[in-house]
Amino acid sequence: MFAEENGLKGDPRLRAISEAIRVVPHFPKQGIMFQDITTLLLNHKVFKDTVDIFVDRYRDMDISAVAGVEARGFMFGPAIALGIGAKFIPLRKPRKLPGEVISEKYVLEYGTDCLEMHVGAVQPGERALVIDDLVATGGTLSAAIRLLERVGAEVVECACVVGVPEVKGHRRLNGKPLYVLVEPRQIDNGF
Repeated sequence: MFAEENGLKGDPRLRAISEAIRVVPHFPKQGIMFQDITTLLLNHKVFKDTVDIFVDRYRDMDISAVAGVEARGFMFGPAIALGIGAKFIPLRKPRKLPGEVISEKYVLEYGTDCLEMHVGAVQPGERALVIDDLVATGGTLSAAIRLLERVGAEVVECACVVGVPEVKGHRRLNGKPLYVLVEPRQIDNGF
């Protein structure tokens, strides 16, 4: 569900968040309108508002683990985890974590990728939130859910700053709720 549909309709923070995201045409390839959240991070008030909206939503949900998807989920996840009194778990690309890991492969538009997590990072029965910057097809978030559930965690919800309009109808990934703050911004030349 989008934040507007969940009590934040007309909230000026959502507009500020959307406007703080830079749109980079044709990156990383022709036809892609990249939603660059690094410009949001440059505005401390908008960055704080983004984190605060998530913290307000998750504060009373008894979440003990916030799992951030590499790499932009790392920008929001630790602050949210601190705000709700949870631990932060990095979900990384292959060969980035030292020690024993478990892996989950997933399909991309052109090929496959993989997420890894340290063995023992999550205990069976822990309630987890998955955070990333953007959801388009849901493939990465679905892999994160599977990875956490394989070790017995209960994924409470997935959350993203930006979600393509097509995910509005999906509201769920692998049976888990999806919470998104804003839709991708468009730029004047039709993108």
